[in-house]
Amino acid sequence: MTQQGTILIIDDEAQLRKLLARLLTLEGYTILEAQDVRSARKILDKSDIHVILSDVKLPDGNGVELTAQLKSSHPDIEIIVLTAYGNIADGVQAIKNGAFDYLTKGDDNNRILPLVSKAMDKARLQFRVRSLEERLGGKHDFSQVIGKSPRILDAVNLSRKVAATDATVLLLGETGSGKEVFAQAIHRASARTAQPFVAVNCSAFGKEILESELFGHKAGAFTGAVKDKKGFLEEASNGTIFLDEIGEMALDLQAKLLRVLETREFYKVGDSKPMKVDIRIIAATNRDLEKESEKGTFRADLFYRLCAFQIHLPSLNERREDVPLLAQYFLSQLGPKNNKRITGMSGAFRQALENHHWRGNIRELRNVIERAVILSDGPELGTDLLPLEFSHPENDGPAPLSLADMERKHIARVLHAVNGNKTRAAEMLQIGLTTLYNKIKEYNIR
Repeated sequence: MTQQGTILIIDDEAQLRKLLARLLTLEGYTILEAQDVRSARKILDKSDIHVILSDVKLPDGNGVELTAQLKSSHPDIEIIVLTAYGNIADGVQAIKNGAFDYLTKGDDNNRILPLVSKAMDKARLQFRVRSLEERLGGKHDFSQVIGKSPRILDAVNLSRKVAATDATVLLLGETGSGKEVFAQAIHRASARTAQPFVAVNCSAFGKEILESELFGHKAGAFTGAVKDKKGFLEEASNGTIFLDEIGEMALDLQAKLLRVLETREFYKVGDSKPMKVDIRIIAATNRDLEKESEKGTFRADLFYRLCAFQIHLPSLNERREDVPLLAQYFLSQLGPKNNKRITGMSGAFRQALENHHWRGNIRELRNVIERAVILSDGPELGTDLLPLEFSHPENDGPAPLSLADMERKHIARVLHAVNGNKTRAAEMLQIGLTTLYNKIKEYNIR
């Protein structure tokens, strides 16, 4: 999610969607598109949406009725209905159903940006209030950390102790080992729990973009900066900012971050006046920052500031006894999410998980369980649902299958599970769409 917020456009007119998407993208919003109610609901299941622009007449539904349904299921989202010329009654009914407002296509072009801005402000405030309510009403502990191995319990114990302080924390561990989960838990267990928690992946932005996103900018600071923008640091005011993959941050930005740690102030891009900020910083990396500082690719002074309190999170391969617990936890979450009634895992499936070398750690395990859940047709997960890289006996044929036969069967099973959606199948198989088409042709899969 970007700083400005996410908008979903629902309209079966592709040209209008593209026009609105371009207009709103230039304002800094993240735009998702759907051509009908069905595809819109799929997006809503997977993404955090702040504002919806929906046409009234949709191929499989009505935007006015959809407004009432969505305000019931997603009360924090603000909806703007797009009506045809002369159909004011639709707009009025939409507002009665909970819409933020309505626009007449082709007649309200000057109202679009101001209206969307107001709706976005309201939606983001509602999301923040809801998040605050959930944190205050939830458990301020480490209940989201699953595992009983000595190494993970040591990490939890250290995290509990540092959570009660305001110390800067550096989380070390391989990618996918749960660093953001720990950062959130530390924040929830701290005195700042009622304030914002802002997570930033430093590797997801280029240098210039990260600077603007992190520190914010003043209007006119650079081409395209038409208005003042809050940065992540300002958004996290009085709360916690989590800087993931901090080893990827450019050296000049590291110097600016060091200033924040030392003085609790920073300069917006294009501003000459410093801004004070009261935040806690939690950083994370899978790199050896000490070696990076010796090579000159990471500032030594920043490293020593960050490493005052280090917590090493073990890889999944270092805590194999936790694999069954984590697998069962993901199964309990992902079964209902995918409308599957799955009671458990076969012994062979469980054994295959425990024997596997988890290069992607907890994230990889979750993906494996989700794939198995989606492919499953029965009440129990078996080894035939595991990816090909797992070493397990193939037991659904009278004789051992060749590698090509196994690949053909697996691709066919995935395609069936996603109702023939080749783009989704390629994502699940972790191959390119062109490669999938070539495999379908090679194996004559129908």
